[in-house]
Amino acid sequence: MQRRLVGIDLGIASAHTVRVRDEAGREVCRRRCEPTVDSLSMIESAALAGAAPGTRLEVVIEPTGPAWLPIAVFFTARGHLVFRVSSAKAADLRRFLSRHAKSNGIDADTLARLPLIDPDGLRPLELPDAAAAALDRRVRACDRLTMAASEHKVRIKDLVRQVMPCTPLTGDLGKADLAVLERYADPRALLRLGRARLTALIVKASHNHQGAARAEQWLVAAQAAVDLYGDHPAVAFTDLAAEIATEVRLLRAITTELAAHAAERETCYRWVDPMQLARSLPGLAEVGGPAMTAVIGDAARFPTAAHFKSYLGLAPRASETGDTDRKGQPMSKAGSRLARATLIRAADWARKQDPQLARIYHQQMVERGAEHLKASCVVAARLAERLWTVMRRRMPYVICDVDGTPVTPQQAKQIIAQQWTVTEEIRRRRRSTKRRAGKAPHQALTGHDQKDARSVRTRRPSPPESSATPSRTVKQPALLTTDPR
Repeated sequence: MQRRLVGIDLGIASAHTVRVRDEAGREVCRRRCEPTVDSLSMIESAALAGAAPGTRLEVVIEPTGPAWLPIAVFFTARGHLVFRVSSAKAADLRRFLSRHAKSNGIDADTLARLPLIDPDGLRPLELPDAAAAALDRRVRACDRLTMAASEHKVRIKDLVRQVMPCTPLTGDLGKADLAVLERYADPRALLRLGRARLTALIVKASHNHQGAARAEQWLVAAQAAVDLYGDHPAVAFTDLAAEIATEVRLLRAITTELAAHAAERETCYRWVDPMQLARSLPGLAEVGGPAMTAVIGDAARFPTAAHFKSYLGLAPRASETGDTDRKGQPMSKAGSRLARATLIRAADWARKQDPQLARIYHQQMVERGAEHLKASCVVAARLAERLWTVMRRRMPYVICDVDGTPVTPQQAKQIIAQQWTVTEEIRRRRRSTKRRAGKAPHQALTGHDQKDARSVRTRRPSPPESSATPSRTVKQPALLTTDPR
């Protein structure tokens, strides 16, 4: 069978470098191209020269900024296969093939060899349809704007702490706080405003949720700052207040744009997931549902739930050699940062709503000696597997007891409170960074008393069932054909 393997080293501001090889690894041609129809058509003709009719190109690229999309669109529209590989995998192979030299040509040649060296590790790229592509862009825009808003909030708090060391901003920034800071961040101006007018401003901005008490906190902080700094030239009250006002205006603009993108994200999500299957899982709500739907795309492209979990980077790394099998390795973090963060945040809510996930969290905290974040990551990995199952079967998720019996949300919370609640004492012990007094002890195996022992079995045995664990068989979560809501 004839094959044409095309490796393209993408350039951001320069031409792309192309290397073409056949099924035996022999070089067919070398070219350079631009992201235009004429230039890419010439690459296609050169790569297929001498090949049998009907030969499909196998194009391998890296996700280099936005440069990969024009290449993928062109070649997939022509019926060719496109593989988008991680930069880490390509870099590892390049170092193996050419340890002491690196160039665009070597990078392109490395990509062309990947289908021969690791055929099972490549999966054809599937470009989304119009609705899925729109959802993906809105999700990414909302995530970026959310992060930008968080940065501005942190900056505002830092500046206010500088101008008023006894800052009243100890929690979230409210609308009333922004209204005060936009015009009266200078503590001297805040004191001149007076209690009555400041209270009226806060009442109006907060829609009567705050009033005289909040105004008093601002006035106390302003008076303390004036008493501390006085007229010292190192403290530029006017300039600091101007910078705070700028940050407030930027935050308002970002918040307005975020609201517009969030509304469009909701519209796109209802086209892609009309049954709202992703939102049927505990912890995935207004933001998490669209985000995970955009990431998973067509669930059928992942053979199993474990493949999807590994794709997200939630699978632990493996380290096994000889008789040594090291468990408890860190997760790979090889996938989407957005998806991973979304699932970890969702896991903290899901463990409070689903007894099966609460049991997993409880086991990690109580029996395995894990801290909260590690236990949440384990729950997030299980949540990812369940998400794949729900999207693959096209059936909504149903909350069940640990024996697989469907339960109502109220019953689920009662079960969790009675059987799977982690006590505050255990949480306190897990939070200790100096002494892990509550960590489950490792079993001392043969060879552990030797300092230089190398052939030691280090696999941690499975912990015994806790006294609170029911002696019932754990089944897979049930799924309904209709939305129970």
